[in-house]
Amino acid sequence: MIEKRKLGSTGIEVARIGISSSFGAHADVFRAALDRGCNYFNWGTFIKGRSSAFKDFIRQLSREGKRQEVVIGLLSYSHSALLGDRFLKSALTQLGTDYVDGLILGYYPKRPPQRVIDWAAKVKQSGLVRAIGLTTHNRDVVVPLIEEGSIDYFHIRYNAVHRGAEQDIFPHLQSKRPGLVSFTATSWGQLIKQKKMPPNTPLPSAGDCYRFVLTRDEIDVCMMGVRDLTMFEDNMKVLEKGPMTPEELDRMRAIGDHIYR
Repeated sequence: MIEKRKLGSTGIEVARIGISSSFGAHADVFRAALDRGCNYFNWGTFIKGRSSAFKDFIRQLSREGKRQEVVIGLLSYSHSALLGDRFLKSALTQLGTDYVDGLILGYYPKRPPQRVIDWAAKVKQSGLVRAIGLTTHNRDVVVPLIEEGSIDYFHIRYNAVHRGAEQDIFPHLQSKRPGLVSFTATSWGQLIKQKKMPPNTPLPSAGDCYRFVLTRDEIDVCMMGVRDLTMFEDNMKVLEKGPMTPEELDRMRAIGDHIYR
């Protein structure tokens, strides 16, 4: 089973491996992930045909009385309160649930407008969502919002190629501890392509990329993208090795530096 922890100060218990619904996986993949302890799932109504299996999965859990076993992070790209309300109501209807666990505002290269933050706080107070998240590629956005306290958790890019969070975010988590979820552990597939490797360097697996991210205790959840059961099981088998050794971390950093250059 995958290790679980609280998502920052939200009180929501999550597994350290999360599952993205945007890779076209069938419902049996989501069910297998939940059976292995992975309970955090991302979804957004913008994911057209590829999201139908996830909707079926959540509806079936509700029929079984097991909706509370999953943590749903709903990605919202509506940058207005009016559109945000429509988006949220549509999502709740499609999923057949009366709440989502996380409303993730995205993508924001700078601080969201106050009207969006106020709207998010309002729907949280209403009980339609349990926590407010934000996803961004701009690390400079994160720390001021941590100090402000208006966002409960953040989705940030972190992998062996892009390690800027080690300087720009991780050292600033002492006084306040929001939840942190990392995405693109494979750096959009670059870390698992042989042509991207330094000479005479063994190719990491996707599981190795997840292990690299999870070595950082600051990261609560590392998102995994899988298309089928074989890919999921292969990744989980590698994750059973646990945290990377210092030698393995050095190798991943060297590969990351080579790709970044």
